[in-house]
Amino acid sequence: MTYELAALAATVLIHVFAVMWSQKSLEADIGHEGNLKPRDGDLDLGQRTQRLRRALGNHTENIGPFIIAVVLVQFTETNGWFTALCAWIFVVARALYLPAYAFGWVPWRSVIFMIGFLATIAMIVRSLFG
Repeated sequence: MTYELAALAATVLIHVFAVMWSQKSLEADIGHEGNLKPRDGDLDLGQRTQRLRRALGNHTENIGPFIIAVVLVQFTETNGWFTALCAWIFVVARALYLPAYAFGWVPWRSVIFMIGFLATIAMIVRSLFG
């Protein structure tokens, strides 16, 4: 397995953690019974739960471009130390982004996001001009 594919697998594990953390916080706010219901309409959610749900949404949005970056460097055979480094920078950034969003680390949340985003873009550029 290449380092980029291993980073992709690690990203999935971060995603699973994000889902579980968000759900645990949601259940703390609305209770077990409320969590079993369809949750239609407005929910009275705490600030941390709202942040975790937004962080999960952001993570979900950013997985797609990262998957594309990994696929591109694999298929174009442009993977190497640079793309491996970028892939693992993305993983670390995404792992840090969740608590940064949950605990309101301003402006670090945005800095962390941008680091991961730029790492993904760098992988894509490398595949195009490799």
